[in-house]
Amino acid sequence: MSEIEWETKNHPVFLYMKGSPVMPQCGFSARVAQILQHLGVQFASCNVLEDMEKREAIKVHAQWPTIPQLYVNGEFVGGCDIITEMFQTGELQELLGVEG
Repeated sequence: MSEIEWETKNHPVFLYMKGSPVMPQCGFSARVAQILQHLGVQFASCNVLEDMEKREAIKVHAQWPTIPQLYVNGEFVGGCDIITEMFQTGELQELLGVEG
């Protein structure tokens, strides 16, 4: 099992982002972290700026070229645009089992 598989399977909600939830280093990562925080969702995260190998590996793993990347229960959900749209429609809240 790869480190990415381990991280995403052992944390119900996992966000690969640039920076940290407290100090995001890009607007897209900040947006996804803010949505999760707004919903009161506990999540683990990885700052891909600290590990260039993982930054490239996560793009291959998800077959998705950009960061951030959100995983729920080990499954890739999407990047910033998809997460924002899911939040606006209520689909994200349903997936996460939270009110919003």
